[in-house]
Amino acid sequence: MSGRARREETVDVVWSGDWVAERLGVALEGDGELRELLGLALRRNPKRAHLLVSNVLGKHVPQKPSVVYGAGYGLGERVRALLGAKEARRAVVLGYAETATGLGHAVADGLRDAPYLHSTRRPVAGVAPAGGFEEAHSHATSHLLLPEDPGLLASGAVGGASALVLVDDEFSTGNTVLNTIRALHELHPRERYVIVALVDMRSPADRDRLTAFAAEIGARVDLVTRAAGTVSLPDGVLERGQALVAEREAEQAPPPEQAGRAQTQAQTGGAGADASAGPSGEADGAAGPSGGADGAVGHSGETPEASAPLTRVGLGWPAGVPDGGRHGFTPAHRAALEAALPGMAERIAAALGDDARSGPRSGPRRVLVLGFEELMYAPLRLGTALEEALGADADVRCSTTTRSPVLAVDDPGYAIRTRLVFPAHDNPADGPGDRYAYNVAGAGFDAVVAVVDSTADTAELHAPDGLLARLAAHTGHVLLAVVPSYTPRPTPAPHQEPSVLPEPLRGPDFSSYAPEDVGWLLQDLSDTRLEAPTEEREEAIQSGGAHYAESLPVEYQPSAEYQALFTAALDASAARIARAVGTVTETVLAERGPRPVLVSLARAGTPVGVLMRHWARHRHGLDLPHYAISIVRGRGIDATALRWLAAHHDPADVVFVDGWTGKGAITRELAAAISAFEESSGISGFDPEIAVLADPGGCVRTYGTREDFLIPSACLNSTVSGLISRTVLRADLVGPDDFHGAKFYRELAESDVSGDFLAAVAARFDEVADEVDAATKELLAADRAPTWEGWAAVERISEEYGIHDVNLVKPGVGETTRVLLRRVPWKILARRGAGADLQHIRLLAEQRGVPVEEVDDLPYSCVGLIHPRYTRGATGADGKAVQGA
Repeated sequence: MSGRARREETVDVVWSGDWVAERLGVALEGDGELRELLGLALRRNPKRAHLLVSNVLGKHVPQKPSVVYGAGYGLGERVRALLGAKEARRAVVLGYAETATGLGHAVADGLRDAPYLHSTRRPVAGVAPAGGFEEAHSHATSHLLLPEDPGLLASGAVGGASALVLVDDEFSTGNTVLNTIRALHELHPRERYVIVALVDMRSPADRDRLTAFAAEIGARVDLVTRAAGTVSLPDGVLERGQALVAEREAEQAPPPEQAGRAQTQAQTGGAGADASAGPSGEADGAAGPSGGADGAVGHSGETPEASAPLTRVGLGWPAGVPDGGRHGFTPAHRAALEAALPGMAERIAAALGDDARSGPRSGPRRVLVLGFEELMYAPLRLGTALEEALGADADVRCSTTTRSPVLAVDDPGYAIRTRLVFPAHDNPADGPGDRYAYNVAGAGFDAVVAVVDSTADTAELHAPDGLLARLAAHTGHVLLAVVPSYTPRPTPAPHQEPSVLPEPLRGPDFSSYAPEDVGWLLQDLSDTRLEAPTEEREEAIQSGGAHYAESLPVEYQPSAEYQALFTAALDASAARIARAVGTVTETVLAERGPRPVLVSLARAGTPVGVLMRHWARHRHGLDLPHYAISIVRGRGIDATALRWLAAHHDPADVVFVDGWTGKGAITRELAAAISAFEESSGISGFDPEIAVLADPGGCVRTYGTREDFLIPSACLNSTVSGLISRTVLRADLVGPDDFHGAKFYRELAESDVSGDFLAAVAARFDEVADEVDAATKELLAADRAPTWEGWAAVERISEEYGIHDVNLVKPGVGETTRVLLRRVPWKILARRGAGADLQHIRLLAEQRGVPVEEVDDLPYSCVGLIHPRYTRGATGADGKAVQGA
């Protein structure tokens, strides 16, 4: 490896601000960990002499990615605790370019469900600014706000409920934050702002100014920081600092004979000479710019002074996921990125090879993941994943190149030890100029993974004096990983309102399903008491005193005997379910492809939607979006959820999914609800047809089978549906712009078999593939028009048994199971000769004292009848139906 040898680690007795403090009299006072978080350096900036250099930001000082990410994520968790979970989901997080783009993104992750946006100094063609502001002390002052959704920053303005969370690395005077709030408040006034920073270094006067400003605009402004303190600046410090910078730079100037050469400028404060000069010629066969993210591995080349090979790494960056928060980053993007990170880290680890493994010398190999200016979050998360992939075999660090010119002094009491200088390589709007990488030269990195976006993968990056050549002089191996620059979609049509809509909930924070498997278009009511005794619910429902969706039944906890029945039923029916899953999915892909958006009706439809998604991925490599939505009989579908879908997807691509049909009530409810929604919202294109696993009622065209057989997911409640309750719609809990609600029963995790159900069925996919292909071909050629046979049978039963209310007749195995688990059953009608599919029905009926009547001429395996004349007197003390009542 050419360049400097690695320095020995400095014992932590010298503060990396001593050099500046001794020469300029700058004093840093505050919390105990303040000096651990910050060092000092000198700027080449006429507006402020000193620079606070963070040790946990991942900018100027290479640090462990887990430490950098943990610092931001921890602040985000504190903001979540401050706002509360519900308001945290409604918040919008705004980070500052360039230094805090990664920090702000990590804070948004800590809030879990908040969308993220950062300001930028890179104009993007076709994207109109939604605002901007000035950062007076910065080297480059103008900030642009370029959200893909122009209404993002209006989310939660007065009339809504969300806070705007503003994130910067340091809160020094407060001017930048005040400028931002003032500019945005004029456009979209809101009631609450939260300011987040690693350190609060304001003077008492600056603190008073913020208090007065909050009172002036009539908003609450909270501050969340990791540490606080003050910087004492003696009189004349700016002039003395500028003079000191000029003096040091004169000492470090290259000899006259080198004045025309491109300089590496790994500056030192000792001898004042460059550590090495840049290459004088182009590397033979060096990998050139591709403009893409997944190019082939590049050639390696050598020059007399930069012999490190260059390898291009194809990341496999997930399609549709932005490279960062420049245009907005949603929780759905976050879930997709999290799922892809381990695979991308493995690709990098494979390309590193022995550079990441322990060698003859003691200790782990050192690997630097180097980001690029505003592109801080993507390299940071690649770094955290690489730490996991390499484990103790490597010492992984991350840092980022920057526009900011800072004096380098090779002294342990100074925060910026070395500096690499190279030309800008992203065709900046303000013209060409120098860019910098600090504390990389001489740091002993065995390999450097340079991460840039495709906009910056240019000839300048690969030039003889470019960043890659500069790095090659100071490490044994340079890897280039290119993230595709995100191209925003066209501005949404006027009727689309993504900015005022909540974001989907995802596991593991809501449900036990993997986050990529389903986005729940619901709000979390887990902390609200909603359960009521079965008999009280039934009395209120039948008397008209309450709707069934206004409360929840107490979650049924199966006995050991019943749980064993579920396990046996799953084993016996897994192949039959897999055939139905494959058939309905192939039918959907054939008639609604190529990339349908699956929207399951929560909750019975959700396990089916997840399985359909798994089939599409297993058989076709498709990664279908899947969401769960609430529909309530008699109240319609969640209109807010439909608006969210219309804002993020083409309504024509949406395919509604349910588990099974009974008499077809939900099928009719959905058709009526979609019609009403189109009329009221002006949004059209949703197809109300439902795709189901089983259609014994003959109510739909798209199904896996029309047999009425036991689907094990119908045997249980939340413990086979991701631990989610049925949905709730109550006026005091669900506002006009809220999603319907549901509960996440985290306390039932030990009983959760949701994953077991998915795994058992998916394990049979290959086994049934040929049968699925044959069944799909047959179905696509058949007349599948609904017969509504089930509805006719229900009407007949309702009259024959003197019920006179079809809503109390629940046909099919799935619906009958629900009657026994959630309602007050009267009796069960079983088709004569029905066998194993009804074992769990008979067991539940026996446990609740409900008679089972064998009948002929039944199009279903069984029908559950809810007690038609329900009062407290019609049941015993335990809520069991009294026979003959």
